[in-house]
Amino acid sequence: MKMLRLLLLISDQQVEVKVEEGSESVILPCKTTPSLPEDTTVKWTHSDRELMVVHMYSNRSDHLNDQDGFYRNRTMMNKDLLRTGDLSLTLKHPTERDSGGYICTIYRDKDILRQKVVLHHVRKPFPSWATALLVLLLLLLFSGGLLFHFRHYFMSVPWVGVDSGVESVQLICKNIDCLPKDAKVEWKDKNNRKVHVYENGSDQPEEQDNKYKNRTKMKRNLLEPGDLSLTLKHPTDGDNSTYTCTVYSREGNILLKKQVELKVRVPQVEVDSGVESVQLPFKTTLHLPEDAKVEWMDRYKLSTRLLSRNVHVYENGCDQPEEQHQVYIDRTKMNEDLLKTGDLSLTLKYPTDGDNHTYTCTIYSREGNTLLKRKVELKVRVPQVEVDSGVESVQLPFNTTLHLPEDAKVEWKISSYTKVHVYENSSDQPEKQHQAYRDRTKMNEDLLKTGDLSLTLKYPTDGDNYTYTCTVYSREGNILLKKQVELKVRVPQVEVDSGVESVQLPFNTTFHLPEDAKVEWKISSYTKVHVYENGSDQPEEQHQVYKDRTKMNEDLLKTGDLSLTLKYPTDGDNSTYTCTVYSRERNILLKKQVELKFTVCQVEVEEGAESVQLPFNTTQNLPEDAEVVWRRYEPYRKVRMYKNGSDQPEKQDQDYRDRTKMNEDLLKTGDLSLTLKYPTDWDSGEYRCDVWRSIWFIRRKTVLLKVKGLYFCVCMCVCLCLCVSDCLVSPLQGEFRFRIKQGTSGTEAAPLIRLL
Repeated sequence: MKMLRLLLLISDQQVEVKVEEGSESVILPCKTTPSLPEDTTVKWTHSDRELMVVHMYSNRSDHLNDQDGFYRNRTMMNKDLLRTGDLSLTLKHPTERDSGGYICTIYRDKDILRQKVVLHHVRKPFPSWATALLVLLLLLLFSGGLLFHFRHYFMSVPWVGVDSGVESVQLICKNIDCLPKDAKVEWKDKNNRKVHVYENGSDQPEEQDNKYKNRTKMKRNLLEPGDLSLTLKHPTDGDNSTYTCTVYSREGNILLKKQVELKVRVPQVEVDSGVESVQLPFKTTLHLPEDAKVEWMDRYKLSTRLLSRNVHVYENGCDQPEEQHQVYIDRTKMNEDLLKTGDLSLTLKYPTDGDNHTYTCTIYSREGNTLLKRKVELKVRVPQVEVDSGVESVQLPFNTTLHLPEDAKVEWKISSYTKVHVYENSSDQPEKQHQAYRDRTKMNEDLLKTGDLSLTLKYPTDGDNYTYTCTVYSREGNILLKKQVELKVRVPQVEVDSGVESVQLPFNTTFHLPEDAKVEWKISSYTKVHVYENGSDQPEEQHQVYKDRTKMNEDLLKTGDLSLTLKYPTDGDNSTYTCTVYSRERNILLKKQVELKFTVCQVEVEEGAESVQLPFNTTQNLPEDAEVVWRRYEPYRKVRMYKNGSDQPEKQDQDYRDRTKMNEDLLKTGDLSLTLKYPTDWDSGEYRCDVWRSIWFIRRKTVLLKVKGLYFCVCMCVCLCLCVSDCLVSPLQGEFRFRIKQGTSGTEAAPLIRLL
């Protein structure tokens, strides 16, 4: 029997090394017995970066061909390391990116020794005076923030509120003192743009910003005790700002400064989709010239740009339809004699949520000057219909009292090209509807007479979640009516915890089902989960992933219980399952969806345990040619592979050699659980087992492993005791070594193998 040796200098699992920012180099310690054989190989790797090669020593010299470029020209080992047994690595110019775990692996004869070193990059200590200064600055910033947040409580800025559409608004600034005749008065907005400038006894229009040209006015003799107020014409919400009035002396000194905030309110018009029309109101008592031009425009966002379109134009005493955007052709109307009556309101026909914009009406003089301006925001509410998946049908309501002509055309759509239902020439037109809605829609008889244009949609699923638009056209193609309805089909969710033997996807109906009906559960158009036909299950039709894993009740067509039981569920089964019932003629009788959400299996174990099991149980008698692969992710590792009736140790990652085990006859028993020996915190992570047959996976499960660091804490306590009992021991170097002899049994090696 071969003997095992354990050299324990410090009962800890890893060495902790700290290096200050700006250091020239740092030594990662690793020592073993001196006089090593000449064929000894030493390999330093970074364990936190998928075992990145840091330095390689073999055959009495460095071998840096496989060294990662990040460490090029930055590593060095001792020259006579074989004689001294000092395998420490010198790392030059360490930075924060070098922090993490390093593994020193020693291949000596048939022995493998490993040592883990954790490098911590420490910033230089902060000087005490700088700390005090930083605390003082933080207190000042905090106090300043509070003062800014509550500034309105300490200094109130007066504000003026006005509705959009008024001819002008006055920003008040009054003074009781006499000002020098050569004083300068300057109004600015919060963006520091000049709104109005008065200097040398007159206005200075060349100094004001273009936004305010021809829109501002101040009183004459304004420097006498009294009024420095500013009149702003045609205010809109785009003028909302805090305006500052500043009076300067000839030398540039501030004599007076006051602020006023302007709030222009934009009225909102709300209406339900389906109304015949909506009015955007605008009335004025201002006398308008007969040759004035009235222009309604919208404002909408396209990607990141704001664009405008002509909605309606009135000029030279009549409408100008050739100037309006095509979206609004034949949809807008304004009153007659609008300039005389002052009623500039706009009527918009057949509003939908696509018309939700801010609309601006501007009146221009013959010279192009703005006389008046108003904004109105339109909000068209779209009614929502909610229904649970599995109902036989749902109705999208649309009723009108408008008299419709007998030759009108009714069209339901979900987009400009996807027709859901078409009614024309007094009958349905199924050849014009999209194939996804064939045999699934229905409208009432005499719909044009009754005004009930509602649409019934059969077997709704979440794939039918859209906004549906019903449009009524005259024989000439003009729109008579328009309405939108949003459909939301709720899919019930079944949640199940890891480890349950089975889960049921519920589906019960009171609908009378024929004896020759076919019931089909699917997760996609081509993946069949379970098929029931001709009075029995049809296992040959189901996908191999679900072989021997599904079950449905007996007499399901009589009882109406179409629920599906799925055995051994895993996270690989997370999906939306659709049950469809067909007649013998392949017509859909019923349809329901159920979403399955599986909680990923989590396993916790204390560090120092002899082993831990990652559970995976599934159906028995899996195919003999199946391939079982356990993998770890982040970092990616192949943990264990079973193929052609046996394990494939040569294909697993070296970190898991001699550390994993699976049951015998695993394909027969269906127990694909993995036993991992001597788990450490390094083994924590996500593991997944896939069962493959040819190019298709037929089973899958994910397990999250968490190894708690209790063993590390115990070792730290032991170290502390050793230090107290032996004060002559040199400063701790934190080494823990183990040796694995080839041919050693797992029981003998159990206390030794602690991969760091």
